[in-house]
Amino acid sequence: LEQIACLHKSNQFFSASRDRMVMMWDLHGPSQPRQQFSGHAMVVTGLAVSPDSTQLCTGSRDNTLVLWVGTGQCVERASVSRNLVTHLCWVPREPYVLQASEDKTIRLWDSRGLQVAHIFPAKQHVQTYCEVSEDGHRCLSCSSGFGGEGCEATLWDLRQTRNRICEYKGHFQTVASCVFLPRALALMPVIATSSHDCKVKIWNQDTGACLFTLSLDGSGPLTSLAVGDTISLLCASFRRGIHLLRVDHSSGLGLREVAVF
Repeated sequence: LEQIACLHKSNQFFSASRDRMVMMWDLHGPSQPRQQFSGHAMVVTGLAVSPDSTQLCTGSRDNTLVLWVGTGQCVERASVSRNLVTHLCWVPREPYVLQASEDKTIRLWDSRGLQVAHIFPAKQHVQTYCEVSEDGHRCLSCSSGFGGEGCEATLWDLRQTRNRICEYKGHFQTVASCVFLPRALALMPVIATSSHDCKVKIWNQDTGACLFTLSLDGSGPLTSLAVGDTISLLCASFRRGIHLLRVDHSSGLGLREVAVF
């Protein structure tokens, strides 16, 4: 599987895989998919569900984004040359979809007609992932790289100016994932990143200062991060599965590993 996405407040979820197919499943249903979405020519690398759960946006290495409705019908299709999609994220309460690309850019798409609404200034490296804040005002992207070149996360303004706000530099290999952490975790706005260098870092969102680094040596590249609850993070790794990380305030703001699945 390449991607997975859940329908809000529902038992249904979507999966995308290398067979170019997207499937819809029911958590409490049979082991067969409820629905299939077929329309991409290459591996599907992006999945995003609209905030009202009525539409699904998919992206692929075939340079194409497709907008689907719940019946499995394709309603819009858009293709941009060399736009190999790496990740998709729907903006809360808005008709916009954020998209990361191998062409080193982040695009903002208007789902009403599936048109590009904005292209953020190109970075120096492939953009591997994107994430939108809960209020929809800011977004994060992260960069591939090696030896400290690239290997950063970037905070962007999604509102009128749409400028770059801050960069978070300190990883030594590709940054594969970035998340906004809940306000309940700290007295300041914070974000977290995971990297192929086996490290999870917590950053001050406003200043770019690295507040804490957790090394998960022996886990191989860290590929994905997800907020579990107000005090937990889930981190996926190549070699050791999924790490459950708990926020630790014993000496400032930190993380500790409490379980591995």
